[in-house]
Amino acid sequence: MPTHPIHHFFWAVGFLVTAAAAIAAVRSRTVKRRLLFSVVLFLTALAIHAAILAYPNTREELDAAEYFIIAFGAISGVVTLALNPWFRDRHGEGVPAIVQDTTTVVLVGIASLFVFKSSSFVFGITGSAVVLGFALQDTLGNAFAGLAIQIEKPFRVGHWIKAADDEGRVIEITWRATKIRTKSGDLVVLPNSMVAQQAIRNYSAPTAPTRLFVEVGVAYETTPNEARDAILTAVRRVSRVMSTPEPEVLLMEFAGSAITYRARFWIEEFDKDEVTRSDVRIAIYYELRRRGIEIPFPIQVQYDREEAATDTPELRESYRISIAAVHVLAPLSEEAHRALATASRERLFADGETIVSEGDAGQSMFVVRSGSVAITLGPERRLVAVTETGGYFGEMSLLTGDPRTATVTARGDCTVLEISAADFRAFVQGHPDVIDHLAAAAALRRKQLDDARSTAVATTPSERQSLALRMRKFFGLD
Repeated sequence: MPTHPIHHFFWAVGFLVTAAAAIAAVRSRTVKRRLLFSVVLFLTALAIHAAILAYPNTREELDAAEYFIIAFGAISGVVTLALNPWFRDRHGEGVPAIVQDTTTVVLVGIASLFVFKSSSFVFGITGSAVVLGFALQDTLGNAFAGLAIQIEKPFRVGHWIKAADDEGRVIEITWRATKIRTKSGDLVVLPNSMVAQQAIRNYSAPTAPTRLFVEVGVAYETTPNEARDAILTAVRRVSRVMSTPEPEVLLMEFAGSAITYRARFWIEEFDKDEVTRSDVRIAIYYELRRRGIEIPFPIQVQYDREEAATDTPELRESYRISIAAVHVLAPLSEEAHRALATASRERLFADGETIVSEGDAGQSMFVVRSGSVAITLGPERRLVAVTETGGYFGEMSLLTGDPRTATVTARGDCTVLEISAADFRAFVQGHPDVIDHLAAAAALRRKQLDDARSTAVATTPSERQSLALRMRKFFGLD
């Protein structure tokens, strides 16, 4: 141990001047505050030195304390300057306070062991530490848990987290507790030991954007593609919704009174999640209202509703008109067109759905009622034609039972009218004279498809006659 207290005086004054100069030079408020603690320690050491000079008989007891306080202040100042930015004043940029305090205590403890090897001062400190350790078990548990949190960094100050039932933004992590501010403005203090034992949900890591979702029910009468397009349009109009990653809409459930869709989207400010969800729901409501898309009442609510008839004479008449406009079926009489319209069925296909596949067996033809379809050939799906509303395809399978000669897929939502061979056979067997007209029209259609395959040759009367024979055989007329 030093034997000249005057040395302590010079050390205390030197460290005091250095700390004061550092406080004046740095910009960080965190560094200034921590250095101020060192200044207080140095002033305390000078006060003890004055007491030693005034009462020399107390020198043996106070000399060690003076030296210890000077060492504590010096180590604390060095750690502060080493582990914090000097000229930036941004919260959370330096090493966490708990880590800095732990480093200071450990270094002071080591210095005490080497400097005060035989001093009763060390034994006094050790005994006091043991007593305090037993008395402050919970506090020390929180302190070590806080240290672990700062080292592992499952969250930082400014992050939005959820621990158990508490959710908020982290505003401070101390030795004892983690403090969060909830969305309602309440301050919640969570003991670090409890936080360390809980599953923590961090909404701000690994990236700041957070994905949210809202759900909405849409009437079954609206096709999924139409509903998804309307919901996506609404979501993209909300200013807080990020354009990248893009929002998406998923069909979640065929519920009791509606089809449930989930709109998923990303936002940057998690504290605006409830406001953003509200804005998205409002945008969806108005977009669906503009498009005439219904959001049904819950199934538990009973209300009177007149269901529109799904099969009416007007609808069947529109079928007849569509069938009569088909080149292959145009030679048939109005009676035949009406009979086929009565037996046919309208089918709905979504964008990209395959209606028929090349090589598959088939005994029906289709008339495009709305939308359009793409006709492709081969495994590579080479596009050869696009059939719009009013067009038709699959007539060779209807008339001869041949496998499908091309793949047909929907382009956008489309509806097609399917005429089956069984229904057509019932009419042809009573009117066998139509076979020749149908054969001529079908031969011309086949030539057009062969042109697309680049293997076309002129269609001869004998080939038309052969096709007519196949048709008669298929419909059981021979």
